[in-house]
Amino acid sequence: MTANTPFNPPFMVGFDALEEILSRISKNAEGFPPYNVEQLENKDVRITLAVAGYSENDLSVTFEESQLTIRGRQESAEERCYLYKGIAGRSFVKSFVLADGMTVLGAQLENGLLHVDLKRPQRRPQAQTINIRAHSNKVSPVQTKGKTHAKK
Repeated sequence: MTANTPFNPPFMVGFDALEEILSRISKNAEGFPPYNVEQLENKDVRITLAVAGYSENDLSVTFEESQLTIRGRQESAEERCYLYKGIAGRSFVKSFVLADGMTVLGAQLENGLLHVDLKRPQRRPQAQTINIRAHSNKVSPVQTKGKTHAKK
């Protein structure tokens, strides 16, 4: 018997990875540090994290397999005696799953805010005509502008 999830109805073919992506996102539900995601005038995207007290050396930004990961870790070199400590200085990991084709343009730390700029890909509609042949057990590839698809 097949498990029934929102991502395996018969009309959604090839979206197996979507459930895994949502699982990764849900693990990232912690609210620290607070962040904004904004669309810029040119349709690109900027993610801004509030990282007061962190320096460039305390932060790292990596992008691997469509996942943007921002890590922060403050090293306390000197011991301080706080009467009240309201500014969080704990370690954090914040991950964002990016759409296919998105690229990271760069990151900038300014006034306690870390800005990560992303380039949104230009979508071009693709139409493809599929030739219909008589039944054959032989599978041959179909060429479509740089991609190969199996054709029966």
